Amino acid sequence: MTILCVRFQLPPMCEAALPGLLGLLEEFTPVVEALPPDTALADLRGAERYFGRSAVELASVIRVRALAHHGVDCAIGAGPGPMLARVALRSARPGVTCVVPEGGEREFLAGRPVAVLPGVGAATARTLGEYGLDTLGRVAAAPLSTLQRLVGARTGRELHEKANGVDRGRVVPNAVSRSLAAERPFDRDELDPDRHRRALLSAAEEIGARLRAVEKVCRTLTLTVRYADRSSTTRTRTLAEPTAHSAALAKAAYGLYDALGLQRARVRALALRAEGLTPAEQASHQLTFDPADEKARRIEEVADRARAKFGPRAVMPGTLAA
Repeated sequence: MTILCVRFQLPPMCEAALPGLLGLLEEFTPVVEALPPDTALADLRGAERYFGRSAVELASVIRVRALAHHGVDCAIGAGPGPMLARVALRSARPGVTCVVPEGGEREFLAGRPVAVLPGVGAATARTLGEYGLDTLGRVAAAPLSTLQRLVGARTGRELHEKANGVDRGRVVPNAVSRSLAAERPFDRDELDPDRHRRALLSAAEEIGARLRAVEKVCRTLTLTVRYADRSSTTRTRTLAEPTAHSAALAKAAYGLYDALGLQRARVRALALRAEGLTPAEQASHQLTFDPADEKARRIEEVADRARAKFGPRAVMPGTLAA
């Protein structure tokens, strides 16, 4: 087991702690890939030789140090490759490392739903399920030509390989980009798409206000949907132009949500992350001469002044134009 996928149990709105936790992983290996808002991959091949311990043993050390130095517990999945480590993480719990046994990859995956594979969205899983291919074991046993007819040549080939435990991925070292995030957890698992959209609007307005407060704009927006079974889906979209305009952020968030094609999904929380931040003064804005757009921007200016004078709750998120 050479790859760890570590999810730090961060409280809501505490993503700022992630860089320090990544530094903890970098004490063991320089090959660390951040997966915001709370997860990272670490390639420990060199560390195993240097420390004379297995990756699973090093995972225990990482967990203890995260608790001792940061007060943060973590769940860890371990596997021969990053895809397998990420799948293992879904079955991990704080204090326990879930391991994909080397040589037993196919057996480990066999009984798991197709949707556990990174990159397999609800639409693909639904298409496969309609033909009885609802588990990775059944996908692995299906003829490659059948999968390619159902989901396309490239996707079918990759899906067939992954279901058979073939992990061609690698950990790509990176850094946490400067970003802002807003999360909207639900009191109970939420099925209502209208409530999902209201939560997205509220999160978009919060991010827009925070961006404008620091005079920044963002280039990309990422949506993370967390489900009742502790799994999650993440999608990212590059915006047409860098913006801090709440309406533009909400429109992008709706587009990301609609593209997931969720049907009766039990959603536990929704999170938006604005990334690729740059100074607003360096960004260009395409003039639209749209009275509605100009009105919305003037309302934002008034709301921002109210927040600055009376505090962030002066204008409740979700009360501006949808």
